[in-house]
Amino acid sequence: MNNVAPNVGIGLPIGDPPTLLTWARRADAGPFSTLGLLDRLVYDNPEPLVALSVLAGATTRVRVQTEVLLAPLRDTALLAKQAATLDRMTGGRFVLGLGIGGRDDDHLATGTDPRTRGRRLDEQMALMCRLWRGESYGDGVGPIGPAPARPGGPEILFGGFKPAALERVARWGDGFLAAAAPSWAGGLFDTVRDLWKEYGRDGAPRLVAQVNVALGPRDVLDDARARMHAYYAFTGMADRMVAGLLTTPAEIRTAIAAFAGLGADEVMLYCYGLDPDQVDRLAEII
Repeated sequence: MNNVAPNVGIGLPIGDPPTLLTWARRADAGPFSTLGLLDRLVYDNPEPLVALSVLAGATTRVRVQTEVLLAPLRDTALLAKQAATLDRMTGGRFVLGLGIGGRDDDHLATGTDPRTRGRRLDEQMALMCRLWRGESYGDGVGPIGPAPARPGGPEILFGGFKPAALERVARWGDGFLAAAAPSWAGGLFDTVRDLWKEYGRDGAPRLVAQVNVALGPRDVLDDARARMHAYYAFTGMADRMVAGLLTTPAEIRTAIAAFAGLGADEVMLYCYGLDPDQVDRLAEII
């Protein structure tokens, strides 16, 4: 669709939270636009809102972005307050990527019903948008501040593949996050653009692509593959997903160019291996 170079961000590894400060500072000093962080509950990963708050305080330029926060697992009013606080204290550098999640154990741990997670997210969005506009919670409860830095609330991205998830972008969001190869993402992007027009939205949705990468010597690649396989084991497709890991500069450049051709505004290079020198290696190739 175009050949304009997209912004490039880094998806942070989750295996060793203290090292994320090193990743963040190097990314902030480099050419990267955004730091992204995954969300799960029943897993050995850092809680993303807490972690991104720390990383935002250690950086001055890059955006901090959840990819994606599993909103149905969280209390809605508290999530609205947390997001507004982080948006306000970062001067608008916070991007709230949202999704419903696919693991039953996360819902068991929070006592939420996975069968109604999509409906719950829509209800959460209706309430959070009201609160971010400064309106009362309702039922005798007043407004919940602080006011976000961005009028109406932080920038919202939605991830997912099903029609309801794509419609949610046009209904509630500012953009779409596609964790898909270019061959699949192009159709998703087109659907999101069409829905955006159907809903009478001005401008265009922000389109963000996600690519899994590892760059470095053999031990870095092996570490990334092992950690990625463990993370996606619950899907039953971990082998196939690990096989799609991009591990050479040429592969990564080709993927960025392909997404640029589809009109992506940003490409997130997701890392699972823990070596922070990957930040510098990736900077050299973009």
